[in-house]
Amino acid sequence: MALSYGNMPNVDLSYYEHSNHDDTCCSLCKSSSAIFDYNTGEIICNICGMVIHDNMESLEPEWRTFSDRGMTEISKKVRAGKPISLALYDMGLSTQISYSNLDAKGEVINATQTPIIKRIRRWDKISSFDNNNSARNLKYAFEIMSRIKDKLSLTDVVIEKAAYIYRRALVKKLIQGRSTESMVVACVYAACRKLNIPRKLNEISVTINDDKIFAGKCYRLLLRDLKIQNIPIIDSTNYMSKIASKAKVSEKTYRIALEMLAKVKKNYMSYGKDPSALTAAVLYAACQKEGEKMTQAQLAFAGNTSAVSIRHRFTDIKQILK
Repeated sequence: MALSYGNMPNVDLSYYEHSNHDDTCCSLCKSSSAIFDYNTGEIICNICGMVIHDNMESLEPEWRTFSDRGMTEISKKVRAGKPISLALYDMGLSTQISYSNLDAKGEVINATQTPIIKRIRRWDKISSFDNNNSARNLKYAFEIMSRIKDKLSLTDVVIEKAAYIYRRALVKKLIQGRSTESMVVACVYAACRKLNIPRKLNEISVTINDDKIFAGKCYRLLLRDLKIQNIPIIDSTNYMSKIASKAKVSEKTYRIALEMLAKVKKNYMSYGKDPSALTAAVLYAACQKEGEKMTQAQLAFAGNTSAVSIRHRFTDIKQILK
């Protein structure tokens, strides 16, 4: 039996409909028109207002919004709250006062109460960091980590891993007396190495204008004190598509370079060499073989390395491939 809902949102009431006609029929006016009130969990007669059933479970989706702009048409509604994330200083568990200036009913707050709400919001923000140096440090570090993520287009998995390493370093008190920026760069680089993502330490440190030498010292400190193990060796093949795409190398030359790089990696002369410079040198050798016009300076710029390194690696490649 179909129930009318009036101006209420569409609610699936098939669970409450029964085969017996008397279950949803009003005992006073014998009307079969009923409304389900999801706020009280009652089925009410639409004619006389008689409560036919009460204490019923509402099957309506519990849509909520967690946007700072409030419940507007452009805000995204979700069923649950924000997921727990290690990349947030409070892991997303603390309560925050929204900037939407709307009350619990979704109505705009009175203009006379707006200054009071702003003052309460400000003191709530201040009190969350009062006498908590760790929270302040995490908030500042994760803001830097978010900037690195946006500039390098890193995935959430990498940032979560980097945040986990940084939290371990904070517990071990490795942050004290060291630059927060360098420790963040070291954590992001360690996460990239752990997940086998081709990102260089210099490439990460440049995004926040940090010293790569001190960041490298912090990285070695993390490996030693946190006992980070099983870090995969950087594969030069991971840099191939990136450098070839940036230098606009043809597809034929790119495939030939892959075959040449597979032979070069088997030789002992390639061990311990910069993978970016080695890959750029192989691409240069493939361009020379195919007659494609490509200079060492162009490949050095695409691979974020120097032309001198490419020249040395090109000499080694000629000895390996003859």
